[in-house]
Amino acid sequence: MNLQFTIAESADIPVIFAQAKELIDTYEDLDSIDYDRVLSWVKHKITSLISEYRCVLLDGERCAYYRLCEDGELDDLYVLPSFHNRGIGSAILDKCIEESKNPIYLYVFSRNVRAISFYNRFGFSVRETVGKTRLIMERKG
Repeated sequence: MNLQFTIAESADIPVIFAQAKELIDTYEDLDSIDYDRVLSWVKHKITSLISEYRCVLLDGERCAYYRLCEDGELDDLYVLPSFHNRGIGSAILDKCIEESKNPIYLYVFSRNVRAISFYNRFGFSVRETVGKTRLIMERKG
């Protein structure tokens, strides 16, 4: 697999935002949040931090995005749907584990069983429950 990692650009913001919105729409308890406010916050976060996001290309085609923070937080790991089940997420996670100087942690929706299972395979475990809909998972070492 020929993956390349580049800095995301402003043109990538709508794609990243669409992935975030899809997760919120699928897994969040929409009756318990101010939906418009949450989406506005997400859009602002992505826009203001776009230079910290990495764009992953498979054979030159954009296939995934992620943001690994200095403190070890893996924020917004998205593999675009047409690229699922090709090992791209695993390759990104391996790269993050190798590059991070700190234990990696992340937020995941508690109903996102597929993502939780994926992270469990890499040695992540639940560190904390946040509200009714999210977990913090961490990989030590």
